[in-house]
Amino acid sequence: MVIQLWEGLNEFYSFFVLVYFILINLTYLTLLITSLPSILNYIRKNAVFDYRSILKSELAPSISVLVPAYNEEKSIIQSIHALLKLYYSNLEVVVINDGSRDSTLQRMIEHFGLVKVHKEFEESLPAAAVRGIYRSTLLPFDKLIVVDKNNGGKSDALNCGVNIASSKLVCSVDADSILEPDALLRVVKPFIEDSTRVVASGGIVRIVDGCEVENGFVKSVHLSKKWLPTFQVNEYLRSFLTGRVGWSAINGLMVISGAFGLFDKKTLIKCGGFRTDSIGEDMELVTRIHRILREEKRDYRVVFVPDPVCWTEAPKDLKTLSRQRNRWHRGLIDTMKLHRKMLFNPRYGVIGMLAFPYYFIFEMIGPFVELTGIIFVLLSFYLHIVDVYFFILFLVVAVIYGIFLSIGAILLEEYTFHRYPDPKDITRLIAFAFIENLGYRQMTAWWRVKGGFDYLRGVVTWGAMNRSGFDSKSEKSPAAR
Repeated sequence: MVIQLWEGLNEFYSFFVLVYFILINLTYLTLLITSLPSILNYIRKNAVFDYRSILKSELAPSISVLVPAYNEEKSIIQSIHALLKLYYSNLEVVVINDGSRDSTLQRMIEHFGLVKVHKEFEESLPAAAVRGIYRSTLLPFDKLIVVDKNNGGKSDALNCGVNIASSKLVCSVDADSILEPDALLRVVKPFIEDSTRVVASGGIVRIVDGCEVENGFVKSVHLSKKWLPTFQVNEYLRSFLTGRVGWSAINGLMVISGAFGLFDKKTLIKCGGFRTDSIGEDMELVTRIHRILREEKRDYRVVFVPDPVCWTEAPKDLKTLSRQRNRWHRGLIDTMKLHRKMLFNPRYGVIGMLAFPYYFIFEMIGPFVELTGIIFVLLSFYLHIVDVYFFILFLVVAVIYGIFLSIGAILLEEYTFHRYPDPKDITRLIAFAFIENLGYRQMTAWWRVKGGFDYLRGVVTWGAMNRSGFDSKSEKSPAAR
């Protein structure tokens, strides 16, 4: 009796996992199909657009770029230089030193000739105490602001930056990231075209590892020689060029990357800013904006723009990557819990009926189903509970179809934006689309499952993110240039 019950359970769960994989892959395929015309339409519309007109336009809103920095001594100078070179006329850079324990603040003081100043600001959002505000003696007065504050975490630092920012729009950027010179011109365009409805927009994040970086600027694009960053390039392409483009097309975008996002300041303050008790502050904020504006029955848009590029340093070792994926999954679960009333709630439109269920069923529960499903199917096949045809069908759905979708994202990137000019890099990406199914995919699924258990245990730490800094040539101070 016990054996029959066990065999029945194995058979039932094996079929459940097969159906689950079919549904999730059909969802990914739908997003891929939706993304293609959206990207092609975007390219067609912007091929002849003169972005320099935004620089001269009186309609171009002011932007404050917020850079929360904690122990970023290896890359902070390069990041600031890149931001200072952005093609945007009405721009201020606000760096928030969140109680760094290394020489982050001292490096900025010495390099940019910072002096402490008095600046009045309204504390619209709660944040830890400010210890000092600095301006550069080597740059125009309103170009660079550095805020030194007590440590409160990334969200707290961003809230502090929002309070001090003087612009209509605020752009959150990670300190270990580099924006391309025209990134702001492209990401602000939706605000100019639809100023009454657009409340947030985000650009694509790409892996900088392997690229040649000089003076805070990505000079040439190449893949890393290391295997771990290359795997992450494929993941980012799938996530941004298929997932986020597809959701943005139907105003169902629930994530704007914390590494590069542009927000209307008034809307951001109205919705309460960044939650300091949330692990996944970027997704939680965008989800909360949707919830509040839907409840107010406001006509609004949250937009993803596929080509304003933010380059970021990828984790280079398994320990750091595991911490990142663990935290991402804890952040996802936290967002699902905080806004659970939106699940299958028609009051929230596309978000409640499509986007939120997708993240709940496929992204949050997916890693657990994937790992346990593989175990059950392999065990069922070994015990002859399922036949060879079922096993082959499972492999096709779970592995081969996943490879097809990964290659589809790579070819979409090659056909549209062609960021990797060396054919060897594209070939390598395609090869890694196959290889990632031989351990890497299962490893990341396990990290996410562990993140789920850690969330249930109440783990709230971010975990250290080891950085090696950008492979750039030495920087010259502003006065020396």
